[in-house]
Amino acid sequence: MSEKDLKKEILELKAQIRKLKKNNLGLVFEDKTEDVVEQSRVKVPVLKEIVKNRLDLSEEYPNNLMIEGDNYLALSVLNYTHKKNIDLIYIDPPYNTGAKNWKYNNNYVDKDDEYRHSKWLSFMRHRLTLAKELLKDDGVLICAIDENEQAHLGVLIEQLFPAHEQHMITIVHNPRGVQGTNFSYTHEYAIFVIPKGLKTIGDRVIDEGEISWRGLRDNGGESLRTDARNCFYPIIVKNEKVIGFGDVVPENIHPNREEEKKEGTYIYPIDNDGVERKWRYARQSVEKVKHLLRVINGRGNKEIQIGKDFGKYRTVWIDKKYDANEYGAKLLREIVPKSDFNYPKSLYTVYDCLFAAVGERPHANVLDFFAGSGTTGHAVLEMNKIDGGNRKFILCTNNENNNGGNGGIADSVCYPRIKAIIKGYKNKKGEKVEGVSSNLSYYQTDLVDIEQIHKVPDEAKIRTTYQAGEIIAVREDTLNEVEKNEWWQIFEGNKKITAIYFKEDKTKLEDLIDKLEKKNLPVALYIFSWGKNEYKGEYSSQNIRVEDIPEPIIEVYKELNRL
Repeated sequence: MSEKDLKKEILELKAQIRKLKKNNLGLVFEDKTEDVVEQSRVKVPVLKEIVKNRLDLSEEYPNNLMIEGDNYLALSVLNYTHKKNIDLIYIDPPYNTGAKNWKYNNNYVDKDDEYRHSKWLSFMRHRLTLAKELLKDDGVLICAIDENEQAHLGVLIEQLFPAHEQHMITIVHNPRGVQGTNFSYTHEYAIFVIPKGLKTIGDRVIDEGEISWRGLRDNGGESLRTDARNCFYPIIVKNEKVIGFGDVVPENIHPNREEEKKEGTYIYPIDNDGVERKWRYARQSVEKVKHLLRVINGRGNKEIQIGKDFGKYRTVWIDKKYDANEYGAKLLREIVPKSDFNYPKSLYTVYDCLFAAVGERPHANVLDFFAGSGTTGHAVLEMNKIDGGNRKFILCTNNENNNGGNGGIADSVCYPRIKAIIKGYKNKKGEKVEGVSSNLSYYQTDLVDIEQIHKVPDEAKIRTTYQAGEIIAVREDTLNEVEKNEWWQIFEGNKKITAIYFKEDKTKLEDLIDKLEKKNLPVALYIFSWGKNEYKGEYSSQNIRVEDIPEPIIEVYKELNRL
């Protein structure tokens, strides 16, 4: 070996050592280069709307997004449009079973690939690193996984999310089991990643059979009427049901335990020995849970009991509704009859995961960047339908071949499913399933050649500005393009306007501002500039907020390349 070759090998070994030290939190793997990540050093992603796929039902409805393309590019765009703005990320990544069910650098990975686990971990690390930047401070990540990578993924998440804690949920999803060499696998996992010290997971609703009951009349320490005078009032019962509540009884009045009146039976918190006690809660509190009160007959008198219909989520979920065949594959074929998509999640598996995190957040933003058949979007829409919420989703998926079927995953499975849920469809019985009030905008990722991300030439900045319209519109949530010419582009939506002025030549800028002022709506005006904050003081007004373009977009992409 020549001295030159020896020095080269030493440098390569040192580089490998640096990589191994970088990934040393109980998880050592060779970081495999990924083409799309390397490509991002010379080309930056933008969005292009596929207008024919837009579902625009009403400006009053939530605006949901679907992004077709490599999810690394989609996540890069979202770091400009939605940074620190996502309440929940739910993902169901490829499980790396070795069955050639996912690609790395356009090549399928099989069980004989000696770098199988390293490729998968590199693939996930690249995407989770970008996704982490999107979560709000109280945001939650939920990652579905099976036994092939569950242990590795847990350590990777611990490395990437040091300020979070993990909770492993086991979900029995296939009662028949998936046959392994020695065992039949009937379950998979959902890793909940939540900020340490914060109560971000809501209480679960318990089935009627699980409700625990106890007497509403207090009988422990400090349970006398005099211990809480506002807790001594009548509960009105008729036909063995609670129908109302009376006022707090003045201290000098001492009623009987039960008194028959015109409205019904008035029941007071008096025990069998005639001791005046109190109800456990004040009237205004009990009124809110009237549906959880029941009347029973006890020792010759009526008793009021209160039930508890919520509790902490358990770490093992077993229910027929989690069956991935019945409520995943069969349900999908009912909605999209020509679908051949393999292994969609049960709708209820995803719904319950989402409900745990955002059931109490009616305006949450939910992201799934492995959207596949669109189950996450379906679950968000179903949740809004049930509780009247205005949650929004962002679905990111590629458009690879649909398991040998017609078309790709995005345009022949995910989009038709979401369209059917929004507009309504007929089930297998021929019955009409009503749609859900919501909007959808469909985008594809595109690339702009910038030559070198850390030193973008002027020509590339101009190209980026001309092609940045849609990502700016998404950032501002003004999705309807109303005008575009060689000087500017204008979007409207949600009773506000976004405008982009393309040129260094400001000859036409005053014309644009006059046009915008006449609209009498809040305006975000993005003006081409070579630097930062160049025009804010000069062109801002009561209705107009001025932003720079393209430097802030380029800065985001530069930062992502440093992660």
